Amino acid sequence: MGERFMDEEAFLAYVTKQLAALPGVRAVTLGGSRAQGTHTAASDWDFAVYYRGAFDPADLRAVGWPGQVSELGGWGGGVFNGGAWLTVEGRAIDVHYRDLDVVEHELAEARAGRFRWEPLMFHLAGIPSYLVVAELAINRVLHGDLPRPAYPPALRAEAPGSWRERAALTLAYAKANHAPRAQAAEVAGALVTAAMYTAHAVLAARGEWVTNEKTLLERAGLRAVDGIVAGLRPDAEVLAGAVRAAEVLFAAA
Repeated sequence: MGERFMDEEAFLAYVTKQLAALPGVRAVTLGGSRAQGTHTAASDWDFAVYYRGAFDPADLRAVGWPGQVSELGGWGGGVFNGGAWLTVEGRAIDVHYRDLDVVEHELAEARAGRFRWEPLMFHLAGIPSYLVVAELAINRVLHGDLPRPAYPPALRAEAPGSWRERAALTLAYAKANHAPRAQAAEVAGALVTAAMYTAHAVLAARGEWVTNEKTLLERAGLRAVDGIVAGLRPDAEVLAGAVRAAEVLFAAA
């Protein structure tokens, strides 16, 4: 990490100016803990560039900030369609690519109560396609104009059942296939994944947006799953009991 020469407001203005100048960019936002006021001095900076039509990551690379810049679709190819990990003035920043055509489509879908599940690295439960809508609601707009949607009533009605079905199927598979074989690692993975699915269901039922899993279990009141996981061992009866305990915990959430 290099020496920091700018105060935070000057740094924010500098990065915003550089990102807003990239060809195709229509808006720039600040997200993550810094947008919500829950950050610490060690927190990184999460930016998003909203572009219309073509966007070439080479233009971001040409700014000259050290780090890694992915191609479009480099982080899975779904709504979370790539970005960069960079160091600017001694500060770690993430830059996420957001296609405005995709974002506007997902906003319309969310308002109709529809969404898709997508895998994404570092997210145990994957992500809902409405994550990009949650960002609109939560992130701080630094440049340009973006909608600020409320949680759609139709999504609040439909999403919880979909997430709970995923959780139930995950636990049922673990109970039928992994627990009888005394496969503790597989059961542990299923329990945690199902807990994340259930947490999504709980927060969707409340009409609360989710943009990552970092505090998802705490927000949903499901941190007690730690105790269930901690008690696992490669014993078929113990593992079956753990799945049953998780079913009770999740049903009560």
